[in-house]
Amino acid sequence: MSGESPKAILYALAANTGIAICKYAAAAFTGSGSMFAEAIHSTADCGNQLLLLFGLRQSREPPTPLHPMGAGRAINFYSLLVALLLFFVGGAFSVYEGVHRLIAREPLQYAYVALAVLGISVVLEAFSLYGALREIRKGSPTKSLWRWARETRDSDLLVVAGEDIAALAGLAIAFAAVLLTVITGNPVWDACGSIGVGVLLMLISWFIAREVKSMIVGESASPEMRRDIEAFLRARPEIRGIISLITLQWGKEVVVAVQAEMIDYDHSRAMVEAINVIEADLQAKFPVVRWVFFEPDFVKR
Repeated sequence: MSGESPKAILYALAANTGIAICKYAAAAFTGSGSMFAEAIHSTADCGNQLLLLFGLRQSREPPTPLHPMGAGRAINFYSLLVALLLFFVGGAFSVYEGVHRLIAREPLQYAYVALAVLGISVVLEAFSLYGALREIRKGSPTKSLWRWARETRDSDLLVVAGEDIAALAGLAIAFAAVLLTVITGNPVWDACGSIGVGVLLMLISWFIAREVKSMIVGESASPEMRRDIEAFLRARPEIRGIISLITLQWGKEVVVAVQAEMIDYDHSRAMVEAINVIEADLQAKFPVVRWVFFEPDFVKR
């Protein structure tokens, strides 16, 4: 995410806190299992956003002898924690609550209150998702949402967008479940809605965890950035050919390791100076590239 990430997370935290309070009140007033599941979901979202804020703060810690490249990837760890919380606190508990109410068959009271709260929540969550999508479009204006989710290196933005999508879809399920309960008078629909919300949350959290795990293991820079860096290097007159190029996403920043065959120089000092110029120009063109490791070599012919 961009430098506006903390602001976006704070907005989402404030909105979800208000939504959670309304949902708990509506769940207690109506006895709706689907509403209670949604309240648990909103509570999990609040905790998740606090974890993301903490993770962003940790990722900005300066380099130390123990962590010479800084703590940029700390945000990936906290994003994984968020995905696990979304699975267990949001998803598994919602399924448990739905199964419990399916067995108990507790009647739903004041259903129109639940429907009103769910409708208001849809509007607020849609506004939050719009903010996340706007951030996504800033960096990837031409990509589909699915392609962006598979290729993004912004774990915190992936979590926020995933939570918002899960919230909207969950609200739609809960709204349909409560409405069917009102129409049929059968509380089974409400219990099934709670189970449906839980299953949805578990599926989305599994997807987020899988993507973030790949980032923790170590991913290259985005395909576009890697192509641009390679094209930049191949266009340099000082370089005869690229032997090897490795990029590594390190939180919000990128590590670049280059092995290249240089043109002929009269002495080693001139080659070192040429490499220094290439590294400075590379970092000027790609500000996210913080570390450049350049090895001159030659191709055996």
